[in-house]
Amino acid sequence: QVQLVESGGGLVQAGGSLRVSCAASGLTIRRYYMGWFRQAPEKEREFVASINWSGGSTDYADSVKGRFTISRDNAQNTVYLQMDNLKPEDTAVYFCGASHTMAAPIVYRRIEHYDFWGQGTQVTVSS
Repeated sequence: QVQLVESGGGLVQAGGSLRVSCAASGLTIRRYYMGWFRQAPEKEREFVASINWSGGSTDYADSVKGRFTISRDNAQNTVYLQMDNLKPEDTAVYFCGASHTMAAPIVYRRIEHYDFWGQGTQVTVSS
């Protein structure tokens, strides 16, 4: 019933940009803290960014801070991740997560606080 579907991934040259989307169904995202995580081949899933219910508070991993922007459109039940100045080390499958936890932003850096996940979208950065 609950489904998060990521889209927008693809192949881009280093220095380029992509925007990935997470469209939710079966849940109303305004009730959830939302996050983006990524997983490179043979690596652990790592936190990328999170955003609170209203969109007024965001948090970013140091590795992407200043380059990525998370946003949400609760009316469209969709969360976005704008990725600028992409680097080869950004290559990964990007996953969207939804959390019902009410806590400090730092909590949402950990995958165990998310209740639902999408299947991911591949982002590949060349050069």
